[in-house]
Amino acid sequence: MEYVNLGKRGLKVSRICLGMMSYGTPTWRDWVLDEAAARPFIQRAIELGINFFDTADMYSLGVSEEITGKFLKEFATREEIVLATKVYFPIGKGPNGGGLSRKHIMEAIDNSLRRLGTDYVDLYQIHRWDYETPIEETMEALHDVVKAGKALYIGASSMYAWQFAKAQHTAELHGWTRFSAMQNHMNAVYREEEREMLPLCRDQGVGVIPWSPLARGFLAGNRKRDENGPTTRAKSDDYAKEMYYQSTDFDVVDAVVAIAQERGFSPAQIALAWLLHKPGVTAPIIGATKMYQLEEAAAAVEISLSEAEMARIEAPYRPHPILGHQ
Repeated sequence: MEYVNLGKRGLKVSRICLGMMSYGTPTWRDWVLDEAAARPFIQRAIELGINFFDTADMYSLGVSEEITGKFLKEFATREEIVLATKVYFPIGKGPNGGGLSRKHIMEAIDNSLRRLGTDYVDLYQIHRWDYETPIEETMEALHDVVKAGKALYIGASSMYAWQFAKAQHTAELHGWTRFSAMQNHMNAVYREEEREMLPLCRDQGVGVIPWSPLARGFLAGNRKRDENGPTTRAKSDDYAKEMYYQSTDFDVVDAVVAIAQERGFSPAQIALAWLLHKPGVTAPIIGATKMYQLEEAAAAVEISLSEAEMARIEAPYRPHPILGHQ
């Protein structure tokens, strides 16, 4: 496993981050693994050298955080782990149960820490932009979370580049903590982030930790143009069908599959290697419900792609509307 700084921060993270949305309770999503089934994945991730784990309070409505905290304690020391969670989506009752108000952030961080069984998280992220809360209120609350020692760094997730720039400027203007990471939607069939967000993050020294690096399994090469995918998630994942089933998306997958066959790797590994080669990308967040998926992802760090292979993957791409945020 390779380790790199999170942007310009001193924090060292593995180049693969394990996303914990896949672990919690199947009553929340039918493809989610329960506690017993999740345990071997956290153990194996540690064995593979992965030190970066990302969850959110809304994953399995808190159960993911509970499982994450329990098994990381079992298989590693707190100092070895970079632990990230997120706040925004409703998890509590009533009109203040979600969003990025000071009230919700202060309550949400304490609830997340209790579920995770830790005194602090390494990275506390806003899961989306809150159009109903002034960004000054959100950034000051996040700054206070950091100053209270409940989070070491803060990050953001999918939003427009102008919003991210506004948040950073607001923090700088007031002497508050700035975002150290951007968790954005990026993969070989959705590259709109290369236009504005990636250049902004590179310029500002912000770490980039893309979600859905395999396009919810679409880049694994097992979806067909004229039928639904064979996996449990694919059969029930209407969100993926809305985002990735354009004809040109399948052309990108065809290129990934061809290179994978030529090189003796899986399509998922080639898709991950492509993303790891993109300037500014720190650590893709991968999901794994089968052990080979986790092991292949870790091995993808060592794959080197030529400029010609990168160009083959990128050539069929056509622009998409904004996907993953509003």
